[in-house]
Amino acid sequence: MKNNILLRIRLILEYIVIYSFYKLFYLLPINFVSSFGSITFKLIGPFTKTQKIIKKNLLQIFPLFEKNHIKENTKKSWENTGKTFFELLVLPKILNSKDKITIEGKDHINEIVSKKEKAIFIGIHQSNWEILLPSIDRLGIPVVGIYRHINNPFIDKLILKIRKKSIFSNQSIYTPKGKKSAKDILDGIKNNISIVLLIDQKDSAGEIVDFFNYPSKTQTGFIKIARKHNLKIIPVQNIRNKNDTFTLKFHKPIENISNELSDKEVMRNIYKIIETWIKSQPGHWLLQHNRFS
Repeated sequence: MKNNILLRIRLILEYIVIYSFYKLFYLLPINFVSSFGSITFKLIGPFTKTQKIIKKNLLQIFPLFEKNHIKENTKKSWENTGKTFFELLVLPKILNSKDKITIEGKDHINEIVSKKEKAIFIGIHQSNWEILLPSIDRLGIPVVGIYRHINNPFIDKLILKIRKKSIFSNQSIYTPKGKKSAKDILDGIKNNISIVLLIDQKDSAGEIVDFFNYPSKTQTGFIKIARKHNLKIIPVQNIRNKNDTFTLKFHKPIENISNELSDKEVMRNIYKIIETWIKSQPGHWLLQHNRFS
């Protein structure tokens, strides 16, 4: 009983801290919030166990990297993760700013918008991945996206509230990872709603597919959905620019997936695209997760 009370007190105190940051930062310029997050994580990150995971992942991707390159990209990873964490608290402000997000490759989605088709948009945990779903929503494409629960239920509700404030369409939704997300995705397809997925993280129930030439547990369920419902798969590259503006690049759709290719072969081809994104900005990829084990 005592432990439960102490746990609840800790969760409430954590919430008060995050909520205070949320209320304060919403009054401040977005670039200040980004810089604060960058400095905070850059100072604290190297003293955590996660520091070793970042270096391990970098060496997995770039086995020939010299020490100074590993050090530089480890630092950039902490900076980008810190910026993304704190930018989440002001996500609606970022989406409402006219000059923060540039869209490229609209010609690849014009048909989807004009004909109100549905598709599967795939991205990765790069740059600020939180802008992906609301940006697609604001292009006139209703979408459903999956999010991971935060262990603190009070903070989880706050973050979900912030995410919901960043979208326009009452058809677009965030759904928690698990059985509910599977149902929401299938219901969404029936209601002509597209899907947004981040596909770069390890899936313990997935198939083994080579990622940077390393066998990795990988989700392939979205490929089965694309085959079954004849959906285009559209890769969306997310770039953080030097001035903390963002560029979303919609790449050529992967459509009419040949039945001659297995799901694993299709996924390997998708990974080849993703690998070029990561190599172009390795320090802007979420390296804090143990992706390769």
